[in-house]
Amino acid sequence: MVRIALLEDDMHQAQLMQVWIEAAGHDCRVFNAGKPFIEALQRGSYDLLVLDWLLPDINGDEVLKWVREHLGWQIPVIFVTQMDSEADVVRGLELGADDYMTKPVKPLEMLSRITALGRRSQTLADDNVLAFGGFSVDVTAHTLTRDGVAIELTHKEFELALFLFRNIGRLLSRSHILESVWGQSAQLNTRTVDTHISRIRNKLDLSPEHGWRLSGVYHHGYRLERHDPAESQLS
Repeated sequence: MVRIALLEDDMHQAQLMQVWIEAAGHDCRVFNAGKPFIEALQRGSYDLLVLDWLLPDINGDEVLKWVREHLGWQIPVIFVTQMDSEADVVRGLELGADDYMTKPVKPLEMLSRITALGRRSQTLADDNVLAFGGFSVDVTAHTLTRDGVAIELTHKEFELALFLFRNIGRLLSRSHILESVWGQSAQLNTRTVDTHISRIRNKLDLSPEHGWRLSGVYHHGYRLERHDPAESQLS
């Protein structure tokens, strides 16, 4: 499942695209103006963004600029717009869009592009064994080692650690973590995430002196980042 935020001011078009996306098994949240969309991105996290260009308050190019400045380049963005000139397409891509579709949108084409970019967003790997710094994660055996030493984790702790490693550098909301690791229908609250994050931080020793930083962002969620220990010594 890909978590998608859709920005489209035409309600009929937005609802139609939402039906297509959710019928394909993804989660889609719809927004009809740029400012509420940005506010939602500050509170939650998504795997992929779909943006209209012409909006009632601020245009999609301004939204995209904000996304790249504040959320970075990991999250894929698709423009879906009536602006179909070559200059418009080039401008959208230069601003940081990963793909560009012109209206009227064809459902199969849209879902195909979402699937392709969603794979990149979730950093899915074909290899069974993944390496993250000194950590080695065996996806099939559900084991995690650091410098060859096995670390004992519960099933959910392992899944949480793998999810964090696959999203290094991304700010992930508590609700996003909860849905991705425990499942969309999990009857749990976000304190479950906080508890498991604390356990992961301690068991894996995700601290700056060991080359990692797992930090909490107030009222939002968590971000796992690589950290140069030399920076701590200089500060």
